[in-house]
Amino acid sequence: MSRREQFWVITSNHLIEGDAIWLNNSGDWTRKLGEAKLFDDRDSAETALMTADKERHIHVGAYLAAARPGRDQKPEPQHVREQIRTTGPSNYFHGKQATASDVSV
Repeated sequence: MSRREQFWVITSNHLIEGDAIWLNNSGDWTRKLGEAKLFDDRDSAETALMTADKERHIHVGAYLAAARPGRDQKPEPQHVREQIRTTGPSNYFHGKQATASDVSV
C-alpha cells in the first residue's frame, strides 16, 4: 500500500486586522494562500513554524495546515476550515441565522 503524500503550509491571523495570512517562500506573510510556501517535509515545516511563531508582533496563532498542490503547484486548502479562511471572515448571518428572531446583532 502506498503512503499518501502530505503537504503543509504555515498559517496564522494578522495581529491587527485579523486576516488569515500564510508564510511565503521569502519568509514574509501574504494574504493569498496561492503565494504560500508549500512544505512536503514535516520536520522542515515545524522548524519554519518555530521561527515564524517568534513574530508575534505581526500575527497570532500560527499553525501548520494541511494543503495540497493545485494548479501550477500553488497550495490549495485540504480541509473545509482552511477553505473558509481563504474566503475571508464568516462573521455575518446567513442561512437560518439570517431569519432567526432570537439572534441579536
